Amino acid sequence: MLHRTRLLGILLLALARPLPAADLSAAAADVPQVTIDWTKTLRISRSTPTLQVVVNPPLRRGSAIHDPVFAALRELGADNVRYVPWFPYPRLAVAELQPPTATNTSWDFSLIDPLTVDFLEATKGHPIILNFSTMPAWLFKTPQPVTYPADPDEPIWNYTQGTELKDPTLKELGDYYARLVSWYGRGGFTDELGVRHKSGHYYKIAWWEVLNETESEHTTTPQQYTERYDAIVSAIHQVSPRTKFVGLAMAYADRLNYYEYFLDPKNHRPGIPLDMISYHFYADPGQGTNAANPGSWHFCEQADKFLGTVRQIEGIRQRLSPKTQTDTDELGVIAPDNSWQNLPVYWNAAGAMFAYLYAELSKLGIENIGESQLVGYPTQYPSVSMVNWETGKPNARFRVLELLKHNFGPGDALVSTQTGSPEVAAQAFRTAAGRKLLLINKRETEVGVELPAEAAGARMDVVDLTTGENPAHRSQVSGTRVMLAPFAVAVIWLGAGK
Repeated sequence: MLHRTRLLGILLLALARPLPAADLSAAAADVPQVTIDWTKTLRISRSTPTLQVVVNPPLRRGSAIHDPVFAALRELGADNVRYVPWFPYPRLAVAELQPPTATNTSWDFSLIDPLTVDFLEATKGHPIILNFSTMPAWLFKTPQPVTYPADPDEPIWNYTQGTELKDPTLKELGDYYARLVSWYGRGGFTDELGVRHKSGHYYKIAWWEVLNETESEHTTTPQQYTERYDAIVSAIHQVSPRTKFVGLAMAYADRLNYYEYFLDPKNHRPGIPLDMISYHFYADPGQGTNAANPGSWHFCEQADKFLGTVRQIEGIRQRLSPKTQTDTDELGVIAPDNSWQNLPVYWNAAGAMFAYLYAELSKLGIENIGESQLVGYPTQYPSVSMVNWETGKPNARFRVLELLKHNFGPGDALVSTQTGSPEVAAQAFRTAAGRKLLLINKRETEVGVELPAEAAGARMDVVDLTTGENPAHRSQVSGTRVMLAPFAVAVIWLGAGK
């Protein structure tokens, strides 16, 4: 993964550095020009840059990358990180794999706890979003009992069978999730037979996301999901009254009928909170796209289509439930084959798209903007990984999130910013630390950018091909023009003035 040749390093060494004054005369005159109106505030940001952590074997204790990956997560210090034990690994995701009998229950956290506790410790001091998205298969009506591998590291892709729950009252479903929350938030729980199970865990669970990609998993209808959401939320509130909830977690954001139904309070039980909704977006280059030709990828163009969908969802949300927040908690690129992740520029292109989405979603007032996902690897979406799955070292996608997190967040003022070019995205912010400019090269070619006069001598931090798996490179702007390498993401400090 992330092979880099010496030649590539030599060729790209100078890219995304300030252009020397002596070279300005040779540069093209017609370059994107950033103009900023500091007096025109577009909105005060509510947006937190964050990520999701999906449970899989490389995150288990004893893995070669376990320690560096959790260290990177801890050092990042992000708020509202989403944690998802997911169905391909039932033994790592489902705490009660067999239905209770008159004499026995199957509650077992021995494999789940190490992963979950390591996550909770790495994010301690920050609000988090927990989502044990996989319901026990035995809760559903199926022709035969659903089986799963004895090896917890062996994936299974058909665990989520059945569409109709056995218990029409949904009490079994609600009780399962109430016990999960009690295990991690109240020191343990009492099982179906009256037996006490002690965990000793007393973590604060700020947010609980109810299920995941429900229109795909169990082919859940809007009506079914809303009923299940209400049952789970009601049960959890009995044991954790301060926990807030995230609903929907849509795989396909453009299925607007789900929002129309779910966000209408009259479709819920009395008193059920609609704290936040969530949905996902992955750019998809498509089969046949030339992996060796970054000019054919068009990730940001696909992101523009997604942003159109976001505006539609926002219209529904504002009409039906304006106090409900939004979490775009899975944003990334899913490549069609494994050739993509061997190209260093791919990680920068995917990172640039996330930075572009952060700027645009911030303008729309989206509260959580989450990159997907911390660890991917061959057999499980390697192209969405934010780390090198062999070494655990963060790649350019992680470094872009790191750059955003350390510079921007809720409370910043977004001000009017223009570039006059489709090649470069720019957004200026007034932050507590001063005035900053986010610059994103959306293209596969180097581009020059003319900055306002106040940028002369400014500090610039940039993630590009030359930074590789390392943190952003820091330099000083010479003059007012900079050159951005393909898919570079830069933050320029424009002074301390508010």
